Amino acid sequence: MTETPTTPAPDARAALVRVRDEVAKAVVGQDAAVAGLLVALLCRGHILLEGVPGVAKTLLVRSLAAALDVDTKRVQFTPDLMPGDLTGSLVYDARASEFEFRPGPVFTHLLLADEINRTPPKTQAALLEAMEERQVSVDGTPHALPSPFLVAATQNPVEYEGTYPLPEAQLDRFLLKVVLPVPDREDEVAVLRRHAGGFDPRDLGAAGIASVAGAADIEAGSAAVREVEVSEEVLGYVVDIARATRTSPSLALGVSPRGATALLATSRAWAWLSGRGYVTPDDVKALAVATLAHRLMLRPEAELEGTSVTSVLHSVLASVPVPR
Repeated sequence: MTETPTTPAPDARAALVRVRDEVAKAVVGQDAAVAGLLVALLCRGHILLEGVPGVAKTLLVRSLAAALDVDTKRVQFTPDLMPGDLTGSLVYDARASEFEFRPGPVFTHLLLADEINRTPPKTQAALLEAMEERQVSVDGTPHALPSPFLVAATQNPVEYEGTYPLPEAQLDRFLLKVVLPVPDREDEVAVLRRHAGGFDPRDLGAAGIASVAGAADIEAGSAAVREVEVSEEVLGYVVDIARATRTSPSLALGVSPRGATALLATSRAWAWLSGRGYVTPDDVKALAVATLAHRLMLRPEAELEGTSVTSVLHSVLASVPVPR
């Protein structure tokens, strides 16, 4: 059972903002992904990080784990990974003459699911109950997961060999999807400068990353986010964006009501991290692509024309009137 948060909300915000600075000691130029991870933590959601190999997806999550005083585990997803390897299984205890449940790596606060799209759908589906219900069922018996619980999954783009596209039902369970771009020239020079100076991504302790926030800060922040005010005009703005995606001629699948509630949640978290107790339309716009893009599906003819989901979403945002 989760304890009542005792950390004051301003102290929790300050601690979580410091996490950004700690992660920046190891990762250069991925500010949007760091912000997405913090928003996901505050919303009790999960995040999918996508990018080509070598853009620091795994290092980013490992750095976040080092900056947080929480339990963390990493699972490398492979084609032969079985569901029980993730959730745990019943093991026969000969001394007690009975089966005993042995928890899998999913029983943690922060689970790094590395290259999630390199394992078949059966094992991907094993995460669904954990992500949605915060529990796993083994032999009909539910086992609760600890709180907070965040799945930070990484994936390479599906056009790379040996990958399995995530099914829509699982994609929808991710609160956010953030695409990590290849760094620009200035940031890439900064990365090389660090490595030339002796930086070792396998030794984050040597990078000076310290644990500056814990579970109590996350719980207090989550409670504070739920108190952030949202006006009727902003609520209507979120709904209008969702409804506009459903009527877009370029989209076969628009945003569901669950997607609209997700955008509301991430906007509140961003407003709170920004030091405000109310949501503005700019907060909604700032989180719209990361929260909604992976929930949309292009029509085949739009794909053939080279249209992207992101460009369609930007067009939708430009067409929906912004409340004053």
